[in-house]
Amino acid sequence: MKRYKGSIVFLILFITALTGCAINPVTGQKEIMLMSEGQEIDMGREFYPNALWGDIGGGGEFRDTQSKTYLKEIVSGIHSVSHRPNLPLEFAIQNSSVPNAWAIPGYVVMTRGLLAGLENEAEFAYIMGHEMGHVSARHSAQQMSYGKLQQIGLGAAGIALSGSDYADTALTVGAIGSSLLLLKYSRDDELEADRLGILYMTKLGYDPKNALSAHRNLERISQEYMRSAGKDPQERGFFQDLLSTHPRTSVRIEEIQQMIARTPPAALTGDGKFRERFQTRLAGLKRLNALYLDYYDNAVRALQEKDIAGADSFITLALSKDHSQPSFHTLKGMVMLKKKAYGESEKYFRAALSIDNDYEPAQRGLGMLRYAEKNYSGAIQYLKKSLSLYPQDLSSHYFLGMSYYRSKSYKEAIPNLNLFAEAQPKHAQIHGILGICYEETGEIPSAYQEYMLQTKVAPDNDMGRHAASRVTALQPYLKKKQ
Repeated sequence: MKRYKGSIVFLILFITALTGCAINPVTGQKEIMLMSEGQEIDMGREFYPNALWGDIGGGGEFRDTQSKTYLKEIVSGIHSVSHRPNLPLEFAIQNSSVPNAWAIPGYVVMTRGLLAGLENEAEFAYIMGHEMGHVSARHSAQQMSYGKLQQIGLGAAGIALSGSDYADTALTVGAIGSSLLLLKYSRDDELEADRLGILYMTKLGYDPKNALSAHRNLERISQEYMRSAGKDPQERGFFQDLLSTHPRTSVRIEEIQQMIARTPPAALTGDGKFRERFQTRLAGLKRLNALYLDYYDNAVRALQEKDIAGADSFITLALSKDHSQPSFHTLKGMVMLKKKAYGESEKYFRAALSIDNDYEPAQRGLGMLRYAEKNYSGAIQYLKKSLSLYPQDLSSHYFLGMSYYRSKSYKEAIPNLNLFAEAQPKHAQIHGILGICYEETGEIPSAYQEYMLQTKVAPDNDMGRHAASRVTALQPYLKKKQ
């Protein structure tokens, strides 16, 4: 026991020696830092595209120059009075109806769905200050360094790839079936971020009482979204998984009131709210958000439920109301792909890319289309572009791996198919396909292992029977090697 305790002490001292102590910019206290500020920024840069695309509702950035310019100016003001104004900072509106906000080193984001429900500029400033407070106090760095970045949605949202190698793949629209990156903060971290959000907004002349209205609005917006998604507002588990980083609501109202009372007062700028300016500048975003809620999101859900006619009807209505959204065109392209109307599908994917050439789901859609047409070299071209925009897109990894597999480029297929197999280990064919790839590249032990997994997951389909025959054939070879 003494030796064990001594080892623990040595390990702590060793880590301290490697990382050193640093001053927490918020508390002013010394603490062990597991990464340098440069590493923190690099990690944020690495996570950002996956976090931006990994959400329900299409994901990526909502392109609205007027709204972004206006809101970015507010965010820049918050950053200037924060505890780490030296950090780089980018602001984006995430194209999702899910009301949420999040920040990682170098980036702060609010969804279209949350923005559309806020009442005034002060509420926006408070929530952004809260999220930036997590970065200021290095909460997000601690979560990333300890590997606490959570992933959900891999099974729940449903990658529809359970049948043949193409079967229902057209259901993967936007980031459906992809990983949603969430930072899980402790209660103490959330309270500290609340305090910082109030401090920052007060310094800028906003009325801190709007922190209370922001919390109440979050509750209202969350319940409205739940109803629009066909969920009972009492299903807290569903919503808490989706909303991980923005402030919790009614349970903290009393604590927020105490924080406001303790915050050094400052003179208000104007009325401290700027409701009319906020509502006017975001009028276009609010109009489009209503179209997403009424048509696009319903089309996505219909497609998930294999109601192709319903999906087509909803997305056609969306396009009749507005042609400016690449996500609308892309979803229509996915519906046409599902119908095997390949010419129409391509037309809609191209329309999306004519609006935004970096709209990742449209690049992926063209890759899926080329795969369906058995044009594997063309599929590889588009899927590589897709992954350059969204490196953790499982659907793109799957189709890229399958395109290499069909092209007999087995070595290139393996890393992409492995990523998919890790996320979908019960897929009906993936282990057998990986077995073939490994066998063709001479990696017999790995091939044997994958074939064995295939016989356990789906022994009765064609791939399962092939895998069983290869297990029998490879056993003598492996015994000789032992």
